[in-house]
Amino acid sequence: MEDLNEGLDKLEGRNSVLEAIKSDRTINKILVSKGDKEGSIKQIIALAREKGIIVQETDRVSLDKISTTHSHQGVIAFVAVKDYVEVDDILEIAQSKGEAPFIIILDGITDPHNLGSILRTANAVGAHGVVIPKRRAIGLTAAVSKASAGAIEYVPVARVTNIAQTIDYLKEQNLWVVGTDQSGEKSFYEIDLKGPIALVIGSEGEGMGKLVSEKCDFVVNLPMKGQISSLNAAVAGAIVMYEILKQRGK
Repeated sequence: MEDLNEGLDKLEGRNSVLEAIKSDRTINKILVSKGDKEGSIKQIIALAREKGIIVQETDRVSLDKISTTHSHQGVIAFVAVKDYVEVDDILEIAQSKGEAPFIIILDGITDPHNLGSILRTANAVGAHGVVIPKRRAIGLTAAVSKASAGAIEYVPVARVTNIAQTIDYLKEQNLWVVGTDQSGEKSFYEIDLKGPIALVIGSEGEGMGKLVSEKCDFVVNLPMKGQISSLNAAVAGAIVMYEILKQRGK
């Protein structure tokens, strides 16, 4: 599963490419399909030319061959590899904004759509960054970028060797660490989630690892009234992220 962590070197899809241009990401060139230039494609071409980025027209068959997501929407950009940050960088971002740190920790997310969705929600709720493990987890790939609808450009991601050790470090920095699991004694909306916080979201099938779960200050559940026993990791994470946003009073 190590190949999941290959550095992102191309972006696919209109939102991904547009947000990369806007955020001044280093872009080597952009390929667009020949034919009608309407809507966001027209905007991408105009903005790219304004910033001196090479734009080349090519046929859709060629784009299909290059594409890894198989849903490029007529545009692929070749970019510099997306840089990961350090955990301290995320803490400094919170400090520079005069805000209590709000960090998302992912314990083994392997599906690019889940990671992309979590990045999108993290951006929406104002989280300062996301922490992912180096092994047995998805990294920042073209599929993740596409699923994030461009949020990958704005959410700092730290990739660490050991999630449990990172939790210990964040506790030393006075963050409360809350895990999400159906084994949690209280529901997420019964817990005080204000102040400096790190939210841990477990993997799609296994949930949080035992050691990671034990490191959490508390574990919360999401009440389930229907026949299904659990939610998709990205959906569960989004629900609790918005409860944190609500309690932070923003």
